[in-house]
Amino acid sequence: MEEIRKAVCEAVEALVDAAALTEKQIMILGCSTSEVAGSKIGKGSVYEIGETIIRAALSVLSPRGIYLAVGCCEHLNRAVCMPREAAEKYGFEIVSVLPAIHAGGSAATAAYKYMDNPCMVEFARCHAGMDIGDTFIGMHLRHVAVPVRLPIHEIGCAHVTYAKTRPKYIGGCRAIYEV
Repeated sequence: MEEIRKAVCEAVEALVDAAALTEKQIMILGCSTSEVAGSKIGKGSVYEIGETIIRAALSVLSPRGIYLAVGCCEHLNRAVCMPREAAEKYGFEIVSVLPAIHAGGSAATAAYKYMDNPCMVEFARCHAGMDIGDTFIGMHLRHVAVPVRLPIHEIGCAHVTYAKTRPKYIGGCRAIYEV
């Protein structure tokens, strides 16, 4: 568990830096604890791994004032657990469901336990994301997602990918863009 905790802390810190996340922005985490433990996604959920991952991510994000959002599994239609303050700030519709280990996943269940004033939303538009175990978090990223290559490629046995987002470029060939 200590190796997982250290890897998550390092990975989240690297993503915060690479995505230039600032206070009140949202980082979404997709996580298959089954994959981290070496099983197929959805076939061996381990709550203790979810708890370790969530506590590690919060330890990096909370002091910076960055919101953590955690994606649920397909059994909750990929709903997202996040602090109510974030949902209200960004106008996300709150839904009535609670994550559980086999309907939401271990990470979302732990997030609901450890977040300040958690709630569930059906859709989110987050500023950056980390996907542990190929859970496909893209549906909860803002419109233009950009892959980020970071040095942590695996946590436990799970493949890890990252993305940041940027504003859309609009206006055609005469437009001038802020960089």
